[in-house]
Amino acid sequence: MDRIRLGLVLHPTRDVTPVVDTIAAWAARHDATLAVRAKDRHRVPESVRVVPDDQLAGRSDVLVSIGGDGTMLSALRMAVNDPKPVLGVHLGKLGFLLEVEPPELPAALDRLRTGDYTVEVHSCLACDVCGDDVVAFNDIVLIRRPGQGFVNATLAVDGQQYGYYRCDALVVSTPTGSTAYSYAAGGPLISPATGAVVVTPSAPMSGISRSVVLSPGEQVRLELRPGSGPVAVEVDGLVIREDSTSGAVDISYRHDAGLVVRLDPRRYQERSQLKLSLLDLPLLPEQLRELLPEGLRRQLGRRELPPLR
Repeated sequence: MDRIRLGLVLHPTRDVTPVVDTIAAWAARHDATLAVRAKDRHRVPESVRVVPDDQLAGRSDVLVSIGGDGTMLSALRMAVNDPKPVLGVHLGKLGFLLEVEPPELPAALDRLRTGDYTVEVHSCLACDVCGDDVVAFNDIVLIRRPGQGFVNATLAVDGQQYGYYRCDALVVSTPTGSTAYSYAAGGPLISPATGAVVVTPSAPMSGISRSVVLSPGEQVRLELRPGSGPVAVEVDGLVIREDSTSGAVDISYRHDAGLVVRLDPRRYQERSQLKLSLLDLPLLPEQLRELLPEGLRRQLGRRELPPLR
């Protein structure tokens, strides 16, 4: 690749200045161009080009996501109509999708420039929410307003009624999203190499009480029943609709919708397995410290371990 164009996708609230400065210094040395969305112009050096929010992916060869999994998902959604490789730089707490820590960034950028990386292909859910088209790389969730009833909805697959749910929340996830809300609700872990759609109720009161795993070719429809409590709709953790008591969500699976940069796939998988195992430990952060080797405990000193989520 000759002159690489990098688009920066920034966490909305965290201080990303040290990471952006590292990228800007690297870009100056390698004649690379940097771009950022107009809404983030005040957070980057003057050398970074500013482009309209909806044109960042189209004007970039690679997107660099700086933040946590939420920022990474935002970058993937941004490029869904013209998938570009997305490199995730970890500033979050857990970061299942992210591979690169800030100290590793210059070496990672060198490999981007020479094309020395692989891409991990991700699917998404293409959703029609009461007539509005949205995409979700992790999950789409119908969730009740506390104290005002339950999510009361029917499930249909390819037009055939399966049954109904009465629950706190109803989570429809991709294989990538199976480690997120669906997993917390008791759903199964699905290999990213598997094409599947998982429908999982959280705290079911009646109706379907277990996860339903569907093939990627099946069309899913969730429709609120009369008497349902007010329901919010979340897409990858972002609320897109509030207080709905009627309407339907139609969901289909889209292959090859996102590309994630992988520099060391084996090490990434090992890290992900470790993070999943930590989620199942019923321990507080200070208790986790006691599981570390003595030398590492001394190195950490009195620094507080961050929460897992």
